[in-house]
Amino acid sequence: MYEEHQHRNISGGGARAAVFGISDGLVSNVSLILGMAGAHASAGSVRLAGIAGLVGGAFSMATGEYVSMRAQSELMERELDVERRAILADPEDERRELAALYRSRGVEPDMADELSVKMMRDPDLALETHAREELGFAPGETGNPIQAALSSFVMFALGAFIPLLPWLITSGTKATLWSIGLGAVASLAVGAALSIFTGRSWLWSASRQFLISAGAAGVTYSIGHLVGTH
Repeated sequence: MYEEHQHRNISGGGARAAVFGISDGLVSNVSLILGMAGAHASAGSVRLAGIAGLVGGAFSMATGEYVSMRAQSELMERELDVERRAILADPEDERRELAALYRSRGVEPDMADELSVKMMRDPDLALETHAREELGFAPGETGNPIQAALSSFVMFALGAFIPLLPWLITSGTKATLWSIGLGAVASLAVGAALSIFTGRSWLWSASRQFLISAGAAGVTYSIGHLVGTH
């Protein structure tokens, strides 16, 4: 029996930016905070470093996301304009090109010609068809840079705030242990949440995220400890 299924809309870039944002915020700030703690810095210095990492990292992630997606969107729009002008200038040549694409994918020649004629009757449908077949995306799927930047900013700040929270309440070894514990739980949660998007096993995804976070935090803590000791 056929089961209806739905696909998530991931063309805007917001979902991808959110996942990367919270993961990067968590890993970078827990590493920064534990690196400072390993150097036996004062609680005020650790808090300052954590806040600076949160704010600076969130703006950096948002800016990078916006610029990269804006450049990608502009490139895609340019390719669409090229295709649009080609359809207006020489529709018959574009029809033959579309028919050739269908034939290359196993469609019978007569059927390919018939489909290409039908597609070219409507300029909007013709542009969408050529974009999907030749460029690999539809006119409405060029991404949303603002959405991606805002999503990245908010989620990075959220991830970075988790290991910083104990240092806003307490200090010393107690704050360090709380940062480690919260970072571990959060990394497992982020990994498990990521499996919803990827369809992978939540246990595998959570374990991977935990090991990445633990490895980064362990290295920076060790470096901080060595530098602070000497």
